Amino acid sequence: MLAMSRPRADAFERFGSVVAGGSLALAMWAGAAQAGSPVGTWKTQPDKKGQTAYVVAKPCGNAICGTMTRAFDAQGNEISHPNIGKQLFWNMVPQGDGFAGRAYVPAHKREYGGTLKVSGQTMTVKGCLGPVCQSQTWRRID
Repeated sequence: MLAMSRPRADAFERFGSVVAGGSLALAMWAGAAQAGSPVGTWKTQPDKKGQTAYVVAKPCGNAICGTMTRAFDAQGNEISHPNIGKQLFWNMVPQGDGFAGRAYVPAHKREYGGTLKVSGQTMTVKGCLGPVCQSQTWRRID
């Protein structure tokens, strides 16, 4: 058997813990990406100008967050947009048959209480201010 100094053995043990932790996080991520989860890339419904965006939803802490990563004009051409890189929803945690948290609506430049509900390859994104609610249906890209 190969003898190893204690500092080197401790380093290998710490490395093993990091690898195990990373494997656990990867397994949790893969499980979250299954059906019914908002984890993935979504194409938004066109806005009043016909523009759409890609929003990537992924775990952030114990919740799900979504960030706009790309934007497109009405003809489907990629465009520069001031909200690329902006979180559009955050703190989304399981609630009932969907997720609830906070959402930012770029057209209103405000944040609201929001919900996400996945059904097959679509997700209904809903934001409410008091009793007044608006929603969009987004399509899963991956």
